[in-house]
Amino acid sequence: MKWIDVRDIAIALSEKFPDTDPRSVRFVDLHNWVVDLDGFDDDHGHGGEKVLEAIQATWIDEAD
Repeated sequence: MKWIDVRDIAIALSEKFPDTDPRSVRFVDLHNWVVDLDGFDDDHGHGGEKVLEAIQATWIDEAD
């Protein structure tokens, strides 16, 4: 997975952290969780605020 795979990342996070409310996740934690996902293979430095916002918003959609 790459940072641009926002939906795949959000699905993976919702499966890995099913009891977590994505609205309560800090971006620092979100970044760390994404780079620790199985299959994630991208430059850690490319996970800026905009992409983290997109991942969080998609995760919220998946959780609802």
